Amino acid sequence: MLCERCQERPATVHYTEVINNKQRKMNLCEICAGQVQAEGLGFLPQMNLHNFLAGFWNQMPGAQQFTPQAREDVKCQVCNMPESLLAQKGLLGCGDCYQHFGDRLDPLMKRIHGSCNHTGKVPARTGGHIRSVKQIEALRGQLRDAVTAEEFEKAAKLRDQIKQLEQEL
Repeated sequence: MLCERCQERPATVHYTEVINNKQRKMNLCEICAGQVQAEGLGFLPQMNLHNFLAGFWNQMPGAQQFTPQAREDVKCQVCNMPESLLAQKGLLGCGDCYQHFGDRLDPLMKRIHGSCNHTGKVPARTGGHIRSVKQIEALRGQLRDAVTAEEFEKAAKLRDQIKQLEQEL
C-alpha cells in the first residue's frame, strides 16, 4: 500500500482518528507521517502529540509538576537535556531520560495508562527477555496456587522451572 499523501513510498504508519463517532484513517510513509505530526495530526492548530503530552505533565493533580521555570539545573546525565525542555516539548532526549526522570514520569504514565507496567503484546523477534519475565511471573502465580492447594510435587517442579528461567536471564 502506498502513502496516501505522496503516493511514492510504502505506507508504514497507519493513523486512525475518531471524532464524534466519525472515523478518519490515514496510511502514510514515515516522512509524511512526521510532516503531518508536525502540522498537528488534525487537532487544534499548533497541537501535536508532544504538546498534548506536555500539557498532561503540566497539569498533574497532586503530583510534582513539570514547569519550564522549575528545576532548570536538573538534566539527563547522558544527553544533557534539562527538565524544563521536557516540560515544554513533551519529548525525551534519549533512552536514559526514562531512568533519570522516572520519578516524575511514573505518575503521568499511571494517569494515562492506569499502570506503569507493560501488559500488551510483545514482539516475537525482540521480546525474548520480556517474554521470559512474564513467564516467570505466571509460573510464580501457579506456584502460589500449588502451595495453597498443598500440591507440593507440582510446586517443586514449578520452582525448578522458575530457577531455570531465572538462570537463563
